[in-house]
Amino acid sequence: MTAPSTTRTSAPPGWEDLDGRALLDAASARRRSRRLAEVDEMLVAAQWAVLNGEPCDERDPMIQPGGDGTPEMREYALAELAMAQETHALTARSLIADTLDLVHRLPRTWAIVLAGGCEPWVARKVASMSRSLLADTVGTVDRAVARAIAGHAPSTVLSIAQAKVIAADPETHAAERERIRHERYVRLSRADEHGYRHLIARVTAGDAAWVDAMVERVADILAATHGHDHNHDELRSLAIGWLARPVDLLKLLLEHTDPDQPDADATEPEGRPSWAPDHLADTVGRLCDLSARRLASLRGRGQLFVHVTDTALRTRTGIARVEGVGPVDITQLADLPGHADVTVLPVMDLRERRRVDAYEHPEPVKDHVWAQTGGDVFPFSPRTATRDGVDFDHSIPYDPHGPPGQTGPHNSGPLRRRHHRWKTHGGYRCTTAGAGRHLWQTPHGLCFLVDHTGTRRLDDAEADLILDAPPGVEIHLPRERLVLDLRR
Repeated sequence: MTAPSTTRTSAPPGWEDLDGRALLDAASARRRSRRLAEVDEMLVAAQWAVLNGEPCDERDPMIQPGGDGTPEMREYALAELAMAQETHALTARSLIADTLDLVHRLPRTWAIVLAGGCEPWVARKVASMSRSLLADTVGTVDRAVARAIAGHAPSTVLSIAQAKVIAADPETHAAERERIRHERYVRLSRADEHGYRHLIARVTAGDAAWVDAMVERVADILAATHGHDHNHDELRSLAIGWLARPVDLLKLLLEHTDPDQPDADATEPEGRPSWAPDHLADTVGRLCDLSARRLASLRGRGQLFVHVTDTALRTRTGIARVEGVGPVDITQLADLPGHADVTVLPVMDLRERRRVDAYEHPEPVKDHVWAQTGGDVFPFSPRTATRDGVDFDHSIPYDPHGPPGQTGPHNSGPLRRRHHRWKTHGGYRCTTAGAGRHLWQTPHGLCFLVDHTGTRRLDDAEADLILDAPPGVEIHLPRERLVLDLRR
């Protein structure tokens, strides 16, 4: 028998000599060190809020990230902290809000967090859950959570917090429920490596039950033709796709409804069933009067933007990138449109120099800028924005009395509305440093380069090298060496 090989790790010297008990003690010590390191990060965020607790002038907006009783801070300061932490501004805001809530509204829980006695993320979740409560009622949550957070599982602590939030202020909870009613949504996740996506919906319990019942009904029908090689969950997934094709769905249901089967509502009086809407007969009549082409138009219309090389199209091998979906195998492109009618639009040549004199970006220029940048160009911003959810901003502000050709890919970048406002009013500067490359400078002088590789922090010398480059010269700064790229 061959003895099992041992894998060397990068553990600190001397750890190989520790016995089991000593290693467990080391694990406990490292856990506490990690917790305290997270606390240090929270304290830095809170101090940043204190440092930016007063407006610079009357045009400097203030926000209150935390709940009632917590201090305000400058809105424009959020992004700079986020850049220093190499994260998104909403993540920085969440860290500040949670920390301020713990310090000012949940002091008993905060004391345990400071001592490393619990997981900071659990305390932060409690702070978020209780943010809607007023300062004079949140103490009920603080007392209950402080008794449990150091000795119970996170799910237990959060369950206690949820119950205390409701009990502390039923009226506020009712108002919060009304607010949440306006936050219902249906969203799609990014595609995984196999080309599948999650459909995520926040709906009422009643609507969810009806959708589930219809999905189950369609899955039962599909089992007759697909059941030999599809399990029930797969059939339910296929059934979701049928819901998007109302004409096909109606045909499927009619084909699998036996007209000779006894009516379940036969005991009801003649006429319209009690569950049927008033317009049922009229709707059925209008459907019967529609032509096949008009029936097909009941399907929704969509637009897909696919980025693929000519080599991949010729060989039918490789990867395509679909905006809003992510990377997919080239062979899966046919699955995206399904049974839809397809209109193929011309390919855009990014080598063209599209420039216009007007302030507004024409659609061809927007398409060029979007294809060149791939999304929001604010540092550390996720590339999940859609092209209709951004502003196309001039990196160098548009001058109505300036030279012609100010609007184009050479001086433009997509920005979410919040990021656009921060750049315009918050003291953040952006310079286009080449095709799809944007150099950002914060009010305190931090510099970041955003390009197809992501966001990279630059030192002052590197930033100056790019900013001082002669016209027509791009400066690329790989980690290994400096490259000069002369643009044609």
